[in-house]
Amino acid sequence: MTFNLSRRLAMGCAAAGAVMLALLAQPAFAVHAYASHLKPVAVISDTRFVIDTPQGQAEFPLYLSKDWTVAQPQVTRAVIVIHGKLRNADVYFRTAQNARDAAHADPDSTLLIAPQFLATLDTRVHNEPADLLRWTGDAWMGGEAARAPQPISSYAVLDAIVTRLADRKLFPNLRHVVFAGHSGGGQVVQRYAVAAHNIGVLTNEGIDVRYVVASPSTYAYFDAQRPNAQGVAAPFDAAQCADFNQWKYGMDNRPPYLDDRSPAQLEATYASRRIDYLVGGADDDPQQSALDRSCAAEAQGPQRVARAEAYYRYIQSRHPEGLKQSFHIVPGVGHDGARMLTSVCALSAMFDTQGCDQ
Repeated sequence: MTFNLSRRLAMGCAAAGAVMLALLAQPAFAVHAYASHLKPVAVISDTRFVIDTPQGQAEFPLYLSKDWTVAQPQVTRAVIVIHGKLRNADVYFRTAQNARDAAHADPDSTLLIAPQFLATLDTRVHNEPADLLRWTGDAWMGGEAARAPQPISSYAVLDAIVTRLADRKLFPNLRHVVFAGHSGGGQVVQRYAVAAHNIGVLTNEGIDVRYVVASPSTYAYFDAQRPNAQGVAAPFDAAQCADFNQWKYGMDNRPPYLDDRSPAQLEATYASRRIDYLVGGADDDPQQSALDRSCAAEAQGPQRVARAEAYYRYIQSRHPEGLKQSFHIVPGVGHDGARMLTSVCALSAMFDTQGCDQ
């Protein structure tokens, strides 16, 4: 694993012009039927994590606040912040820094990690090495395998990060690990809480693991129920949407990373997780540009607030006893990752600050 604390500077006008010329020189990109928003990222992190897979090694870009290749005995908390569908991990890394500072958390004892899941067009435009992991479109959100150079699930990348954090030679005093994501990143965190293979390497070391799911478009349901007009889970009429229960919306046709366990097993594990769901009180626009409006998504409700409330109600009804999960509406906030992840309840979930009503 190589580590370089230097970061690329934000593009100036000349660099932006160079990228535009490079784009014009490229052959036309195929348009993804489900991902018309795809544009190449402005910045790819210089910091690389080398991951060993059964097929060989691959490199993965991420942002780190500390060199995690050497012992960091002062670190007691790691916060992993997942970007949204724009794959702008640099922006989310700065948001994580702002959240840490707003919580008055000690920078010396806090490790911030912002993974960067790239699309294939990112590596073509930026002319990155062939061993850099990249996915087709938004496939990384649902744990699908990378397109190249190795067919590793995006969730297996998170497993590799978990394994690094569980190394007591590097982090002998680590006590808390938090996964946090907004929008597309919230989708990843929610599904990873369903699917994660090796969280036990942390919990077996007495490390608390928490998930912060902020304003995703959709959630993974465990059976064929969906919210009715009153927002209460009821059997769904598949004639309205034949694909309503396909992964990542439901349990049908799960990718290889998680088809080794039954829906009941996945749900039992999920119900044991410590999860905080957040949604902006003003994130209730059924036409919001980044909202998933596929029929499978619409089966979960008309907009994010309704979908969040319905999903939490669904989980509560299925696990009325011992659920370690909470739900918070952040007043007055629309679809805004920076404001959501620095809100009082997000800071409470990530840094154990006070002020969030349970």
